[in-house]
Amino acid sequence: MPLQNRVTPTGDIVATPHRGLFTGNRGIIHDPETKTLTRRWASQAWLTCVCEFRGRRRAVMATRSWTELFFLDEATALAAGHRPCFYCRRDDADLFRSCWEQGNGVSRVLARDIDAVLHRERLDRGRKRLTPLAVPLRELPDGAMLQEGAESYLVVQGRPLKWSFAGYHAAAGAIWGPMLLTPPSTLRALAAGYVPVLHPSVALIATTAPPSSLA
Repeated sequence: MPLQNRVTPTGDIVATPHRGLFTGNRGIIHDPETKTLTRRWASQAWLTCVCEFRGRRRAVMATRSWTELFFLDEATALAAGHRPCFYCRRDDADLFRSCWEQGNGVSRVLARDIDAVLHRERLDRGRKRLTPLAVPLRELPDGAMLQEGAESYLVVQGRPLKWSFAGYHAAAGAIWGPMLLTPPSTLRALAAGYVPVLHPSVALIATTAPPSSLA
């Protein structure tokens, strides 16, 4: 039976056999005896980590340590409100901070400063905060994610790719009136040059998917 530890672009944590490219955490949010979640977050530092680091191995949810969560790819993690970890992904985290500073017009920010902004942007009374899309789809940076109804979409080369637990698929057609999943400050970091790691399925369809547009 799969554990409830897979994060969707909306920030929900669900049970599925699929793991994805990244792990991460929101603090200690599980009971090690039952291996079930007791809350959705325990810290404002929502991290995205590599699944392999210096040969270390962890038994998932085995102890009262940080709760291992999993993401399809980095775009999914960013959309949910996570950021790169400064311990296991130092270079990526430094680049993210630099792009975040440039995109948001600030300087000398600490990790906790980014966390505080992201925490305000990702939650609305305990639920995922959705932001109205203010620009045409073609103007969004690669790696941005959108929500329309129950479906999530990744933007690549101005085109929406439909998200699933196993990877991305070409969208059937235009999407109408989507909401922005990626927190605004993270979106500005993407626009400033941060390039998230995307699932390999993107490479198979991004160049062949038919153009889509917003109505």
